[in-house]
Amino acid sequence: MRRRKPPAVAPAPVPFAPGAARAHRAGLGLTPEQVAEGMAAHGVRLLPGHVLAWELGGSRPGEAELIALARALWCPVAELMDGRPTSLRDHRLARELTQETVAERVGMAPADYRRAELTGHWDGEPDQTHALAQALGLRLTELVEATGRGEALDRLLRQCVTGRWQSQLRPIARLVPVPEADLAAVLPVLHQEHHAPTYWGATAGPRTATPPLTPRFWQLLSTRDPAVPV
Repeated sequence: MRRRKPPAVAPAPVPFAPGAARAHRAGLGLTPEQVAEGMAAHGVRLLPGHVLAWELGGSRPGEAELIALARALWCPVAELMDGRPTSLRDHRLARELTQETVAERVGMAPADYRRAELTGHWDGEPDQTHALAQALGLRLTELVEATGRGEALDRLLRQCVTGRWQSQLRPIARLVPVPEADLAAVLPVLHQEHHAPTYWGATAGPRTATPPLTPRFWQLLSTRDPAVPV
């Protein structure tokens, strides 16, 4: 019996804010025809009606179209996006990079990088993860969010404070590309604070809820090394 292939994962629509595009065009005093001409100068040819359709929310630009539109409107791509960048694809678009360019900078096969964007699952090596953060200009918090590692980090931090933090050092280092010396300084503090009833504002009675660990982890890490972009 032949095994069926899993269904292909379709890429999410390009995040686009029609109102922002309309406001930028109006602020520059441009007509849709002039915007279309400006986009043509950047290699994307289309009708002025496409520009109007985007502004009215009837359709969305593709990746190349969004980048050309931002250049025609003299604004960063991120200003035309619906909300702040969160996914790998969003951050890549904000930097006006292609998948192939990022894959080359990271040292990864283009197909593997495309798969990471589609699935939201990143399993690159630590050096590739560090290169990814550099290529996309990601802070550590953005990196963990964009690579879908937030839940895994939270789980490891809880294991760190309820057990031996030493056993979680390497696993956390694989998720957060910082020197292990920084983690070795932060994790024991997190462990000690968790077991100090007065630190979390608890009374003499037992705690009924576990406070969030990840925000405190980032705070300690930034205090440990201010040069680390948290």
